[in-house]
Amino acid sequence: MMSAMSPAVSQSDISDAFDRISPHVRSTPVLSCARGAFDLAFETHLKLEFLQHTGSFKPRGAFNSLLTADVPPAGVAAASGGNHGAAVAYAAKMLGHPARIFVPEISSPLKIAKIRAAGADVVVEGARYADALALCEDHIARTGALSIHAYDAAPTIAGQGSVGLEFDAQCPNLDTVLVAVGGGGLISGIAAWFGNRVKVVGVEPQGSCALHAALVAGGPIDVDVDSIAADSLGARNTGALVHSIADRFVDTVVLVPDDAIVDAQKRLWAECQIVAEPGGATALAALLTGAYQPQDGEKVGVLVCGANTGFDVFTA
Repeated sequence: MMSAMSPAVSQSDISDAFDRISPHVRSTPVLSCARGAFDLAFETHLKLEFLQHTGSFKPRGAFNSLLTADVPPAGVAAASGGNHGAAVAYAAKMLGHPARIFVPEISSPLKIAKIRAAGADVVVEGARYADALALCEDHIARTGALSIHAYDAAPTIAGQGSVGLEFDAQCPNLDTVLVAVGGGGLISGIAAWFGNRVKVVGVEPQGSCALHAALVAGGPIDVDVDSIAADSLGARNTGALVHSIADRFVDTVVLVPDDAIVDAQKRLWAECQIVAEPGGATALAALLTGAYQPQDGEKVGVLVCGANTGFDVFTA
């Protein structure tokens, strides 16, 4: 039985994952924005993880999952709103495995095209991520394919935690890191890395807030999903492993409306020429709206975690 002092995913697990996946993923840069940027009265340090392969942080967890498992002849299977599927498809291609990816009908054509371009079979069916997950689980039961969960699995979380390890080295002495949350694999990995040394703040859309609901309820519960960011932050339930880590190491979760997410997208483009998808801009939206207000002198990091979107919002 795991002791109260032993997290489900440890710093050692994350360090090992970082070493394992480093030949396969990019080290993404940090952009430090001076006081006054975005009309904020403090510096912000943007971790540009959208520059990762496939346009999001997801390849970190995908590669760690594949490199720590015996992949059967049936290959790998994953359910995804789009970014995880693209990452699994890319990692499977690079490592020589077949992949089948299940995505819901709300997934963007751009993300579906990216999955297909990596050579994976794509099944587009179901209204939401949970529907695609059910279809994926049925496929795995029938074929014996290896399941690569988008967030609630230790290898995925350890791989995503390497973002925190890298950010920590690039931008020492952070006080706070803001992280957008869908299923919670990224924030739980980052929180497991920082432990209680750094305040880790989750940011969710008001219409898709599975982690906030789980922390209030004391355990994972299903939530309704209706947000502009649902194709990347649209998990209906965080899962037990994510909740156990977040309950211990995530300081708080704040909620932002969809219009604030769109505004954050536009501000990232106007000030930094960064094209971020809604989920990628959600963490910054917490600062722009005041949903999270740093104290004087607080050193704040922000994850910009995905860029798989069209240009319509930036030209409107």
